[in-house]
Amino acid sequence: METVPIALWVVVVLVALAILFDFMNGFHDAANSIATVVSTGVLRPGQAVIFAAFFNVFAIFVFHLSVAATIGKGIADPGVVDTHVIFGALIGAITWNVITWYYGIPSSSSHALIGGIVGAVMAKSGVDALVASGIVKTVAFIFISPLLGYVLGSLMMVLVAWIFRRTRPSRVDKWFRRLQLVSAGAYSLGHGGNDAQKTIGIIWLLLIATGYSQVSEGAPPAWVIIACYSAIGLGTMFGGWRIVKTMGQKITKLKPVGGFCAESGGALTLFFATWLGVPVSTTHTITGAIVGVGSTQRASAVRWGVAGNIVWAWILTIPASAFVASMAYWLSLQFY
Repeated sequence: METVPIALWVVVVLVALAILFDFMNGFHDAANSIATVVSTGVLRPGQAVIFAAFFNVFAIFVFHLSVAATIGKGIADPGVVDTHVIFGALIGAITWNVITWYYGIPSSSSHALIGGIVGAVMAKSGVDALVASGIVKTVAFIFISPLLGYVLGSLMMVLVAWIFRRTRPSRVDKWFRRLQLVSAGAYSLGHGGNDAQKTIGIIWLLLIATGYSQVSEGAPPAWVIIACYSAIGLGTMFGGWRIVKTMGQKITKLKPVGGFCAESGGALTLFFATWLGVPVSTTHTITGAIVGVGSTQRASAVRWGVAGNIVWAWILTIPASAFVASMAYWLSLQFY
């Protein structure tokens, strides 16, 4: 069994690694919050990242820690988790994030982390150590969240088109340039509320596994919550312009009214999932909403080839990050 000084040193390093992942989550997923508002010209890129980062952090005052609880106790049996498992999970998630960021592919940081946990736990204890209900719920929302985003985004676009059918396009554009600030803020709020909690959950799991926190306490330490929300906000401020271009321009061309409908549909989906405690992909959600808005114009308005490449990245995220995590788990056993 590890002595306390060695365990403390390992915990400090792993917490720093988790905060790095959280920063990269914000960096990687900044496109989810700002792509539409940048592509429609409502905000300049520098303004947009600061705007989004503020709402990412403000989410700390809005949402309960239900998603953190799912990550901390609903994916794997906390009893089998140790520092090697946490290391493997984080390396698997970070590696996949770097690869997809480099190629400009809007994949899911959330599912990369979940895949990392699954891969590292299976490498240690096999399938029996996984919590089936939590994994089934998470996998189900891989399909539900983009579908719900698609439905809500397209319905809102149809509703807005009907309400403003007799209004001059120039006037509609002027109004929705302002309203898009509301929808972008709401989406960034949902992004921070769901995504920051995933890192809170992994650090909480680490602290419980190493004896620095107790399950009976019912909530992670305050410093963990503050650090994770701050890290994702800073990551968003640094942006991820490769992915912004894909999300804001390559899937479909958006005007302010379309951006408003996509962000609003996506935000409603994120609020619903966070309320249920489901760690969903903000990337999947906003992509579904953007496709939904584009498809209301005409099917050819959506670049289905680009959307198809994104779907392949979604399918590969969990198994790819799980594979890397299992390798990282075995590697960590050789060093400490």
